[in-house]
Amino acid sequence: MSEGDKAEGEGFVIKDKRSSQISEDEAASVDDQETKGSQEKKSSSGEEHAEPFQIDFSAFIMSLTSSAFYHLGDMADPTTGKKEVNLPAVQQTIDMLMMLREKTKGNLTDDEDKLIEQLIYELQVKYVAKTKE
Repeated sequence: MSEGDKAEGEGFVIKDKRSSQISEDEAASVDDQETKGSQEKKSSSGEEHAEPFQIDFSAFIMSLTSSAFYHLGDMADPTTGKKEVNLPAVQQTIDMLMMLREKTKGNLTDDEDKLIEQLIYELQVKYVAKTKE
């Protein structure tokens, strides 16, 4: 068999002799050592990194609602300390919450359903009160 007629299944090996390269076994060993070292640091310092915040439907709805309360003037701007009223933004948030309630009907848990109903009600009451001032 000539060099060009190699049978299937035969392969070739490339060896990289550069000094910056390490073998797979060496890399696995380094990874294991780094993992053990980071675990030891966590346990010795008593600190563990908290998992990132998981967004769910309730957190999303609360976020929308808190921005509406800000626009109602219930919360001060953190940078200026001033309370400002923006009723069109509040109406838009109420409309979004009502749309979400409609689009998610039958897909929410009981707690999520109660939460969205309560938040819409509270925003509507506060909105009407602000328009009468």
